Amino acid sequence: MPPGATVALDPGTVFRTAALRRWGENPTRLAQRLERDGLVQRLGHGFLFVPKLTKFGAAPPSDSALLDALLDGGPYVVTGPVRWNALGLGSTALHVHPIVYNTKRTGSVTLGGRTFQLRRVAFPRDLTAEWFVVDLLRHTDAAGLDPADLLHNLVSAVAHGRFDRARLLEMAERFGTGADAKLMRCVVQGAAV
Repeated sequence: MPPGATVALDPGTVFRTAALRRWGENPTRLAQRLERDGLVQRLGHGFLFVPKLTKFGAAPPSDSALLDALLDGGPYVVTGPVRWNALGLGSTALHVHPIVYNTKRTGSVTLGGRTFQLRRVAFPRDLTAEWFVVDLLRHTDAAGLDPADLLHNLVSAVAHGRFDRARLLEMAERFGTGADAKLMRCVVQGAAV
């Protein structure tokens, strides 16, 4: 990068060091200079963050900014107890690390002080509450739920029309196991009684 030239970076942005290649031939050296000048902060190996200043100091990067950079903008879904608890089926669990379904990586990743549990699994493009119900069925142990209580609450919720029966069956068949699909058929039949 020629002397006196500036790098235009948006506050709150998380990016890979390689993204600096458009401003110079040696992105690593440019990243070191930007970090030394206080324009960026290092989040992890190969990841940088442009701090967004607030009246309380620099705000940390958002989870979505971290995940967009980590997964190169690929599709992902953040799931876990926060989503499961919102279904109103009796789950009150808390989880330390968000579960992130994606199409690229599996494993535990810490970036910017946040740890994410990445899992490479199929998920629908358009997320529905019914898909999160199937996800909850597959993770009753992590949700801190007794499976019998969950099934009772789910049958009641389906009977009261809180979830679409056809969509529940479709989500269980497309994204669950064979046992999930069989269980969902029993739930829908039990709710019809």
